[in-house]
Amino acid sequence: MNNPPKTVIVTGASQGIGAGIVRAFLARGYNVVGTARNATKSRELSTSGHLALIDGDIGQFETAQKVAEIALKKFGSIDAVVANAGIFLVKPFTEYTAEDFRALVSTNLAGFIYIAQLAVKQMQAQKNGGSIVSISAALADNPIAGVPASVPMITKGGLNAVIGSLALEYAKEHIRFNAVAPGVVDTPLHADNSNDVLKTLSPMGTISTVEDIAGAVVYLTDASHITGEVLHVDGGAHVGKW
Repeated sequence: MNNPPKTVIVTGASQGIGAGIVRAFLARGYNVVGTARNATKSRELSTSGHLALIDGDIGQFETAQKVAEIALKKFGSIDAVVANAGIFLVKPFTEYTAEDFRALVSTNLAGFIYIAQLAVKQMQAQKNGGSIVSISAALADNPIAGVPASVPMITKGGLNAVIGSLALEYAKEHIRFNAVAPGVVDTPLHADNSNDVLKTLSPMGTISTVEDIAGAVVYLTDASHITGEVLHVDGGAHVGKW
């Protein structure tokens, strides 16, 4: 008898990297629950028998609850989570506002914590292990002069730190925690930036594609013996100066 499809929750799923991650999991036979503030209006995705789209702010616990409930109601399990939803603001440190900080913490940190807590509880009940992958940033390890992103990197560095703690906390239950740390990615986020300038932010002189990031996420989700890992997909940017 064939095993039933696994179910993955993807946050920040409406466009760019999130939509690419959704497509990658659908191609591998997963059931997917995708959420974003305007997920149902996505131009890149549409609902199907294997894809549910839910609108909401993942930084609110009520949204995370709704997403988890629909995953169970529609597909019967929660086997993996990709906490992709994130905010990235580049400006001098002294220009970040209190509202900027609240928004970054809400989406980047609370948006990970709430859905991960609910998923872990369900994975414990299922007793089949599971995978949670967050999206960090290469800049958290190796800042780049001219790309002032200090306050967002507080949140991304926090994600890197919590991955190790949670990996050990739940290792015996085979619930794995990993992160993908992209460098510059060809997404709508950089639509107004020159490709020639963006290429200088990678030692390889190239820009990662959405598919590069999605492939890394799927790999970590399926890699049953990898936990506590931050996988950099950045052309070597995290290594040092170039």
